[in-house]
Parts: sequence; C-alpha cells; structure tokens
Amino acid sequence: MNSSELRTKFLNFFKSKGHAVIPSASLIPENDPTVLFTTAGMHPLVPYLLGQKHPEGTRLTDAQKCIRTGDIEDVGDDTHLTFFEMLGNWSLGDYWKEDAIKWSFEFLTEELKVPLDRLAVSCFSGDDDAPKDEESAKIWESLGIKKERIAFLPKEDNWWGPAGKTGPCGPDTEMFYWKLNDEPAPETFDPKNKNWVEIWNDVFMQYVKDENGKFLPAEQKNVDTGMGLERTVAVLNGKENVYETDAFDFIIKKIEELSGKKYNEDPKSFRIVADHLKAATFIVGDNKGVAPSNLGQGYIVRRLIRRAIRFGEKLGIGRKNWLADVAEIIAGNYKSAYPEILKNLDFVRFEFSKEEEKFGATIERGIIETTSEITSMGHLTGDAAFRLYETYGMPPELSQEIAREKKFKISRNFHTEYGIAKEKHQELSRTSSAGMFKGGLADASEQTTKYHTATHLLLAGLRKVLGDHVTQKGSNITAERIRFDFAHKEKMTSSQIKDVENFVNDIIKKDLPVYCEEMTLEKARELNAMGVFESKYGEKVKVYTVGEGDDIASREICGGPHVERTGILGHFKIQKEESSSSGVRRIKAILE
Repeated sequence: MNSSELRTKFLNFFKSKGHAVIPSASLIPENDPTVLFTTAGMHPLVPYLLGQKHPEGTRLTDAQKCIRTGDIEDVGDDTHLTFFEMLGNWSLGDYWKEDAIKWSFEFLTEELKVPLDRLAVSCFSGDDDAPKDEESAKIWESLGIKKERIAFLPKEDNWWGPAGKTGPCGPDTEMFYWKLNDEPAPETFDPKNKNWVEIWNDVFMQYVKDENGKFLPAEQKNVDTGMGLERTVAVLNGKENVYETDAFDFIIKKIEELSGKKYNEDPKSFRIVADHLKAATFIVGDNKGVAPSNLGQGYIVRRLIRRAIRFGEKLGIGRKNWLADVAEIIAGNYKSAYPEILKNLDFVRFEFSKEEEKFGATIERGIIETTSEITSMGHLTGDAAFRLYETYGMPPELSQEIAREKKFKISRNFHTEYGIAKEKHQELSRTSSAGMFKGGLADASEQTTKYHTATHLLLAGLRKVLGDHVTQKGSNITAERIRFDFAHKEKMTSSQIKDVENFVNDIIKKDLPVYCEEMTLEKARELNAMGVFESKYGEKVKVYTVGEGDDIASREICGGPHVERTGILGHFKIQKEESSSSGVRRIKAILE
C-alpha cells in the first residue's frame, strides 16, 4: 500500500461513517503566538474542541500537514522527520469510546487487512486523577483482542493533554503492530519490545484540567485520533524506515540523479536532504508561505535549506539551483493531495535559488570569520565550533579542517563539547515549540477576542488606504497586542498609517454589530468575503460581518471568536510598521 492509497482509504472510510472530510489547515498557525508551525492534527481544531461549533458538523476527518522542529539534528535516522502527515478522525461531543474503537478496529482489520494476531493495544492504568480505563479494554476484548495483548500503562504513556496548563485532556488507547514478517507475535504484549510499533492513537478528552490542577468532567467530550501516514505505510510494507517508501523514494531518485551516487552509499545524507527539502518546500509553498529569514519560522526554513545544501555538497552535488529541481519533483508528486504547493512553485523556486546564493556567500565569509576566531583563540573547542555552525552555518568538520591547516590544537573533548552545545540548543528549540495552544484562538479571553476582531478591521483599513492588492500573510495575536503581516512592497508613510488608524477608530465609534453566518464557500465568494487561505476551507464556512446594510466595514471567512459590537474595542493605535520579508510588511498595534 502506498501513501496516496492509505490517505484515500482513511478519508473515505470515515466519510462512510458520517464524517465530513475537511482540508488540511495551513502549516502556519493562525493567530497562535505560542508555536511556530502546525504540529499535530488537533492543533487547528482547538477552538472546536473547546466548544465552538464547527461549520461542517460534529464528525470530522482529515489528513493534516505537520512540521516538528525540535529534532532537526536527529533527522537522518530511522524515526525522525521534520514534515509528516497525520490522519485523524474527530468527534466534537458526538460519538464516544465504543464507536471510536470499533471503527479503528474495523479500519485496521478490514480496510488494511491487518491480521488480528499482529495487533496489540494499550489503555490508561488509572491514578488519583482518573480511574483505570476498563471501558476501552472491554471494548477491545469484545472485538477479539485477547487480554494478554492489552497493556495498562500510566499517564506518561496513555494520557493526552492538556496542551497548556489548563484545558481538555483525557486517557488514550494506542494500537500496536507486530512488524516482523518472519516471526510470529508473542502471545503477551510487552510495550518495551521495539518490534511492536505504535500505528494509531485514540484520545478520549473527557476531562478539563482547571487552574488548581483538578481534573473535572468535560461538558463536551471529544474523540481525537491520530495515525502517522508515513510511519504506517512503512510498517505495512515491512520497511524499517519511511525513506524506503513512496513518501520519499521519488525524492531519493532525484538526489541520486543529481549527485551521481546511490542511496546506500550514504543513506544519512540522502535522508537529510530529502526530509529537509520536503519540509522547506511545504513551508515556503504554503498559501501563507514563509520565506527564509533570521527570525522565527523563516529561521527554521533557512536552517533546513542550508543543512540540505551542506549534505548535498557532501554527496557531490555541485551545480547551482538544484534545490529548485527537487522542489519541483515534490510539488508534482503532491499535486493531488496538496495543490497549493504546485500553485506556489514559482515562489518556492525563487526563494530556494536566492537562499542558495546567499548561503554560498555566507560560507565564504564564514571561512574567513572561523579562521579569524580560531587564530585568536589559539585552539578549537566543540562549543566554539557549534557557535560557528549556528552563526555562519559552518560544518564542524570544516572548522576542524581550518584548525588543522593553521596547526592549532583541537580540544580532546571536541565531540562531547559540541554535543553538549547542540543539546542545549535543541532544548531551547523544544521549549519554544512546547507551550502550544496557550494563546491565540485557544486563549478565548475577552481581550484576545477584542484583538481578533480589531485585526479584521485593520485588514479592511489597509485595503482601503493602500489598495486591494493587500492580503493577509500571517497574524500573531495575544492578549497584549496584534502582530499582522500583509502583502505590500513599500514602507507605509506616516499619513497612510494615520489613515488606517482613523478608519479603524471610526468603525469602533460607530459601534457596528458583528455577526456570524454559516454558508457555502461559493456563497461566501459571491458576497466578496475575504478568504485569505482558501485551501483550508471545507464546503461550509463561517463568515463574520462587521456592520449591516450599506454600512459594512468588513466581511471575512473566519473561525472566530469575535465581539458582538465594535464599540467595546477601545482606541486602536499602530505602534510600529516595518518590513517582515521580501514584499511583506508587518504592523504591531494595540487597543488602548
């Protein structure tokens, strides 16, 4: 079974069970300042898990694009990926454990033809916060899973959430597949046996953790499931890693063609180039595409591209603009599932080529700076080499080479020192992406809701003052301020900034009503509703309108939440207008 077949089978199966198939959300989270990228299938659905009504109903299924950045340095082994797809089905206060588990079992055994004797499951063992999940275990038993194949494990293994300090959470039940084809599975399930591979996870959000740390019964009980597409395809095909499946083989072949080498000559370098360029292609080619830069999401893109270039050079790829050729192969392969990548390919090719040129110049400068720094120190340590890598992209082996040429000593503990510095950096990366969902739309506080509504008025004001070419490129909303990125090539004048402020404040003074309507996407287009990132929308959407009759100030497709009238927003003030990236400006604004 290949990736496309699994994706299609999964979505069609749950569609047959009354689920609406919703498109993948953007990799760039909307209005969430707490995480750089969409990291899981549940991330874009947080408002609906918290109780908002989803326009497509209470049963949903999707294949969600995901990026995880905490382990970039570990990519190249059998398990780590930067970009992956998560298949999921969702119940928003609808069905519960019995249906969720039965459908999981049916999909595995009937659709994927997984033999019963190669399956095992785990359930929550219970603690002071919540009882042992006997209910899930009994459902599995009724389906034919033997008691010996059911393990009860603690919170660290079989509990999800909350994502922040408070919020929805609950026990989960995980499904495992015996991966050895030539050896029968043991009668008793031992979760520590690495030949049992987790392939699916059903989370039952039946509690809400409050600010005092207590787990209270949730008013809306949700089911949230996740099946990693690439990993599942690898397991079902008896592969040890995802790079030997159709999710990567087309990229590997292109790299072989460009390098003149075979995958088995240096599999780690092939894997790093393939993973990093796939991830970068999806980020830059997103409808909210992020260009390489030195900050935030752009820094991750730059890091991925430059690491791919380094390992491409190691493979002997010498010609220019080869990154763009790989991106073209990726876009073509995913054109059915994610057409936005092909649509935005020119932007991807341009940014990849530009970054390739920049990195060439950076490496030249890095060699000069590295030579100077090693000369001034008189020796080379591992932590200094990592600093040079982070600053100039200098591979540690190149720093060592320069030190040897200059006849300087290299620390005896070079690799240990380098590893410690790398681990510290990774920990910072993990920390920066771990506190997800505490802000943005997940924080539906009164002040954040005000800022969310003000952002709609800001976009309307920018389009009125600067022109209809202005579109939203990203936003970051907290309870303290708005940060808003928009397409516009020139720096705004002080007069233009004042005109936008006046537009927003005039709408606030008018105390216009804000109301929501659910409608088809076609109807929303007929009404000229702003829909910046259309690939994420389903058949039905929520449209928020500010004003009524002939006095409509803004109309946007949006998930909410918003205030009921503009009069409560206060005074709108733009604090700063600056460049965000090429062709994109950034505004920081507050409500006083």
